[in-house]
Amino acid sequence: MPIYEYQCKKCGKEFEVIQKMNEGGEALTCPSCGQKGPEKVMSCCFSSTKGSEFASPAPASSCGGGSSRFS
Repeated sequence: MPIYEYQCKKCGKEFEVIQKMNEGGEALTCPSCGQKGPEKVMSCCFSSTKGSEFASPAPASSCGGGSSRFS
């Protein structure tokens, strides 16, 4: 299952959730303040090139922000 990043509309706290691809964030609550319905945020992605055995991070210029947890 993929990891999605959300941001609370009330307090601004960003947090990650492991959920199915077809699940939305409507039922989620902020772990900091309890506000329902956080907003999904764009996170940095990984890509691989044809013939490459390992995935490599996308160039920093193409990342729109997201968690620093994996940096």
